[in-house]
Amino acid sequence: MDNLLLPPSTFFVGTSGWTYDHWKGLFYPENLPKKRWFDYYASQFSAVEVNATFYRTFKDQTFHNWRERAPQGFGYVLKAPQLITHRKYLLDVDDNIHAFYQSCSLLQRKFEMILLQVAPNMPYDLKRLEKALSSFPDPARVAVEYRRPEWLNQDTMQLLREVGATICNVDSPQQQLSDYLTSDKAYLRLHGRKHWYSYNYPIDELREIAQLAQRLVQRGANRVYIFFNNDFEAYAPANALTLLELLKTT
Repeated sequence: MDNLLLPPSTFFVGTSGWTYDHWKGLFYPENLPKKRWFDYYASQFSAVEVNATFYRTFKDQTFHNWRERAPQGFGYVLKAPQLITHRKYLLDVDDNIHAFYQSCSLLQRKFEMILLQVAPNMPYDLKRLEKALSSFPDPARVAVEYRRPEWLNQDTMQLLREVGATICNVDSPQQQLSDYLTSDKAYLRLHGRKHWYSYNYPIDELREIAQLAQRLVQRGANRVYIFFNNDFEAYAPANALTLLELLKTT
């Protein structure tokens, strides 16, 4: 496929977070103040996956600040709080989901998606997942990441299709990158192929990822989210920048 035929917003490429101190001098210029790191990040990438929302809550003003600082066309994906996924295991979480969604909505047009990571030790329970997804005001804004292979079956995919949610295709030492597509959006989350978080993707693997992203577009995805979570030694931004170049030529 000729990438020149695709609108610029087709691919949302970035990293999982941007405030890593060890990126100074590797990705961020040595003399750039930390308060300007986001501005620099947003000049390089069109999206970011915010992991911080998994670990703690943020005041409304933080979401307002994120919205105001991001340039036009920039998008945020926010990871659902661990209270919802890893403590309550998606049980009795309607109020928590509504509160989090309301916070995300403060980003207005810069709110892209919510990443819902199903806890590895949560039992396989499609009804529970269906109820949780239905609690979101717009399930089409939700991408679901699984860490156990038993979830990756046709029944799960059918549920996601029915509610309009997006499957998150994971690349990790425990999971081979797949090409599932359950909505008009695709999502690739790259943790590192041989080592969690400390893996530097070589050019041939990045080329494969670019080709996969293009195939997902050919199959009907009009937005493809690709996030690198291999933050060690600033591999994530370096790999993301290379992928962006490959997407222009693949």
